[in-house]
Amino acid sequence: MIIKKAEFTISNSDYRLCPQDGKPEYAFIGRSNVGKSSLINMLTGRKGLAMTSSTPGKTMLINHFLINDEWYLVDLPGYGYARHGREGREKLRRIIENYILERESMTSLFVLIDSRHEAQRIDLEFTEWLGRHGIPFSIVFTKADKLGSGRLQQNVDAYKEKLLETWEELPPVFVTSSGKGQGRDELLSYIDTVNRHLSSSARG
Repeated sequence: MIIKKAEFTISNSDYRLCPQDGKPEYAFIGRSNVGKSSLINMLTGRKGLAMTSSTPGKTMLINHFLINDEWYLVDLPGYGYARHGREGREKLRRIIENYILERESMTSLFVLIDSRHEAQRIDLEFTEWLGRHGIPFSIVFTKADKLGSGRLQQNVDAYKEKLLETWEELPPVFVTSSGKGQGRDELLSYIDTVNRHLSSSARG
């Protein structure tokens, strides 16, 4: 897939105020500071499309970006940032859960995982929650360039093994580096395949 056009559309905290044109939505979510904004900028080829910051927890809203006038890339708030306080975390939890559970246009969810770390409880609990609710998702390992290839593969394999303790089958897995562009073609090809399937199903 070649991205010729990527533009910010709308930000809000209520899934009911998201675009109503029925275009498929591919949402990205992860723990704070996992590299979500950098990944979105890398995928779209637009350096400043999603704001990047060294301060975790900056994304507090649902952000829609229209890609090629055909589908939406959705930047969801990060989860698990303690400094928001209990009330702030609860508000973010409602925003995230309402979008994921109620948004009919959400086609797939990409859960971002920092490849440098072993499996984190908060990530495992989140994917288990997705499984209980039957939400289709993929796992995207970020910051692959921060590790040697051997250590990277060890971490990815260890995470898969951890998932298989509770999952019968693994979701699609992508390994990415925003700095080097790694995984870009694979992710966009996956989205393109799903879009084509949706289009042919609609015609059929």
